[in-house]
Amino acid sequence: MNGNSIGPQEIRLFGEKLRGEDRGRGTIEKYLRDVRAFAEWLAGRPASGEAAAAWREHLLEKQYRPATVNSMLAAVNKFFFIMGRAGCRVGYLRIQKPLFRQEEKELTREEYQTLLETARGEGRERLALLMETICATGIRVSEVRYITVAAACRGRTDISLKGKIRTILLPPKLCRKLLKYAKKQKISSGEIFLTKRGRTMARKQIWAQMKALCGRAGVAPSKVFPHNLRHLFARTFYNACRDVVKLADVLGHSSVETTRLYLISTGVEHARQLERLGLVS
Repeated sequence: MNGNSIGPQEIRLFGEKLRGEDRGRGTIEKYLRDVRAFAEWLAGRPASGEAAAAWREHLLEKQYRPATVNSMLAAVNKFFFIMGRAGCRVGYLRIQKPLFRQEEKELTREEYQTLLETARGEGRERLALLMETICATGIRVSEVRYITVAAACRGRTDISLKGKIRTILLPPKLCRKLLKYAKKQKISSGEIFLTKRGRTMARKQIWAQMKALCGRAGVAPSKVFPHNLRHLFARTFYNACRDVVKLADVLGHSSVETTRLYLISTGVEHARQLERLGLVS
């Protein structure tokens, strides 16, 4: 690092090292975006733990949410670690674990069905099936490329991410729909969800297409994004089996604590639970 500053060359090297760790594309993009934001704020000044701590305060002054600040600090800490400067890493904000989710951000099963019906009604068969696939399996949007013709024939797919391989089962009804769609699109092998040019669908493309449904479906845009389909799968799966360890394995989480965050109730549900305590006469 030239003079301990962060320049384009260092950021480029950081990206290469992240890709060497088999990180997801979305994770790499976010880490690079956050480190670039830090470098821009530094404006050529040396990058250090003290500077990162000052940047943390700057983000708070700019009204960034604490969780967002910590996610940006994670990227900077990763940069310091990979670039051999682990001693420069900065501490995170201490945040109480959330007791409940914000209701305005939780996608309900009914709203999910409305989105599917809206997409089908507009003739957007690929988008409807894509949302159904994510929600029925709990895969990440970056893992859609593992949904192939061969996987639909076998009823399972092996997903490789972050040096780990996990097997995801595909429901028989979903497999039939995937194979029917692939046949209609003349896709005989490889990935099923492709662009018109035969390329893998990008995360941003899927995100934008889902957002475009909101107005016509009457569903709040704050609830409509690919990862919320994964959350809906997690809550539905847990309600069916009540096994958080098994759910963590299905979702590909290294820690059960991460999985528990998917299962916290909404504020309305939390209020109902308090009411049932009967402690107010």
